[in-house]
Amino acid sequence: MASVQRAVAVLLLACSLAPTATAWVSAHNITAFLNGHPEYKLYNKYLTETRVCDEINTRAAVTCLVLTDAVMATLVSDAGDELGAIKNALRLHSLLDYWDMKKLRALPDGDTLTDTFYQAAGNAASSHVGGVKMAKLDGGGFGFKAAASTGDTYDATVTKALKQTQYDFAVLEISAPIEFDGLFDVPNISNVTKLLERAGCKRFAALVAGTTGVLAAYQGAMEKGITLFAPSDDAFMAKGAPNVDKMAHADLVALLLYHAVPSYIPRASLKLLKSAARPLRTLASTASGQYNVSVVARGDDVSLDTGVRKCRVADTVLDDTPVCMYTVDKLMLPVELFADALAAAPEPAEAPSPVEALSTSPPAPPPADAPSSEEVEPADRKHKNLKASSATAAAFRSIGAFAAAVCSFLLL
Repeated sequence: MASVQRAVAVLLLACSLAPTATAWVSAHNITAFLNGHPEYKLYNKYLTETRVCDEINTRAAVTCLVLTDAVMATLVSDAGDELGAIKNALRLHSLLDYWDMKKLRALPDGDTLTDTFYQAAGNAASSHVGGVKMAKLDGGGFGFKAAASTGDTYDATVTKALKQTQYDFAVLEISAPIEFDGLFDVPNISNVTKLLERAGCKRFAALVAGTTGVLAAYQGAMEKGITLFAPSDDAFMAKGAPNVDKMAHADLVALLLYHAVPSYIPRASLKLLKSAARPLRTLASTASGQYNVSVVARGDDVSLDTGVRKCRVADTVLDDTPVCMYTVDKLMLPVELFADALAAAPEPAEAPSPVEALSTSPPAPPPADAPSSEEVEPADRKHKNLKASSATAAAFRSIGAFAAAVCSFLLL
């Protein structure tokens, strides 16, 4: 029995030290890489503005099909210079697999279909529509086209390989944009309340539409960027939810504005924000830092910490640059309005993971006194400190192998 207990203890220790899948961070940074190649300045600019760069940088095994400035200008013109439409195209040019020249040379005869970020974002009507086809060309070289395009012509061909980090990150220059009919269609964001109603947030939509000044504030922020966190209808009836019908008008306005951040933050960017970073400003925020909210991200699980409670970010209602809408499972209660609720019934602290229990995180700095022009760090700075060391990964695998060997020995 003692030997079994020792084996279990060793195994638990190894597991607590081993990295989890959600703890993985990428070793690549597409915008930082392209900064060293001025011929792709326009492509890089739109990667940053649409935040597609964050989607690329948070995934392993990706291939970016990049366009020179002259070719990218054609794509921008085809998209009508509409940022949401350009985002669709950039996602189509980002492949969910690693393709270097060696893999391309090994392609079988005929078409080979590969998945894209356009499909992963849920834009495609079917899995086939948002894919990209590849093929070896008769005269040599390799061609790409949209799976939904008609005809046998491959207008986009590989002109050079810029980056090949085996099994992780490849950057290939292609000769022409990959497009298909419907690629540049984007959702209509003119009616916020209808979108919210269809997402199961009818109560919140009614409050936004019926509370003077709130809808106008939302729409005014949309030009530069807005991220909206909409509580579901169940959130208004949950335990601890305030009776909004009895709130003073000024307090209700502040509460509703608190559910919106004046910048565009798609889910991939939201996951990259750290709880120790400066809190996000909301539409209700003041110059002295009141009515801010903090992001707590653990892998794919993202919550918003108001100081009174944590609200989990659930579904994406709309991601159409520069507007993003999510549903949240609770009403976001700012401490400035609900400090009494915090003192009366504080929420239990979440249990830390084994890895977090072994480390001490620095306390979050206080929010800035003045409004920030941008709440999301530029992609280049954000990823400077992200490192994925193969030696470290090998060490963790050794720990797991050692623990397994010890367990097997002790259990004999």
